[in-house]
Amino acid sequence: MAVLDAGQAVAGARFKLPPALRIALLQIALLVALLAAWELAIRFGLIAVYLYGQPSGIIAKGAKLIGSGELLRDAALTAWEAIAGFLIGTVLGSAAGLALWLVPTGAAVLRPYLVALNGLPKIALAPLIIVWFGIGLSSKIAIAAIITFIVAVITALQGAKEVDADLVKLLRSLGASRVKTWRTVIVPGAMPWIVAAFRLNVGFALIGAVVGEYIASKEGLGYMIYYAGVLYDLNAVWVGIATLMVVALLMYGAIDLIERRLLS
Repeated sequence: MAVLDAGQAVAGARFKLPPALRIALLQIALLVALLAAWELAIRFGLIAVYLYGQPSGIIAKGAKLIGSGELLRDAALTAWEAIAGFLIGTVLGSAAGLALWLVPTGAAVLRPYLVALNGLPKIALAPLIIVWFGIGLSSKIAIAAIITFIVAVITALQGAKEVDADLVKLLRSLGASRVKTWRTVIVPGAMPWIVAAFRLNVGFALIGAVVGEYIASKEGLGYMIYYAGVLYDLNAVWVGIATLMVVALLMYGAIDLIERRLLS
């Protein structure tokens, strides 16, 4: 009996899935279940297809757009706008936020302006940016950069302030200059906050790019979604939304790699 129980235990352990694979399979199963329920609800007339689209129609539309090259072209353009805006805004904003720790008076003077800009719906700035930069690629990058810059500045500055004050006092008591303290303690200590801002800014950068395409563009995922919505082609709208989610996931994956390098 003991031998039988031991054999069953070994067999169970042998077929036990790794946690990461098990989670991935559950995630896929959840997505399939939701799409199946959606499809069945449409087929049985529980919800209207013209209001919600249809999974089978979305897949067919996506295949058509991929085959024509239109979806890949629009996705590449929006991704480039978002990535360029993300890099410009996040890098410059993080550097500015860390630098403000060196000038407490300047940080205090700029604080209300930063808070006001952070609370301002950035979409309100889009028409001005379109006028300043035109309707081309640069305006979309500028919108994404401005949105991410403000978030990065505030997050980096707050992260610098949250560094252990006793450690800062210790270095200053040992004769370290403010700049050396900043370089050896403040910058490394604020890095988790900066990486957290990276994650927030992925979504904000995509918002900036898509909003710019909504307002003035003839290509990109934002334009595709807007134009499909005007035509009540909800399947195409869902294709655009799904593609934006894929772009966001790829950008988050890149942030994970950066996080491992910076925090290792």
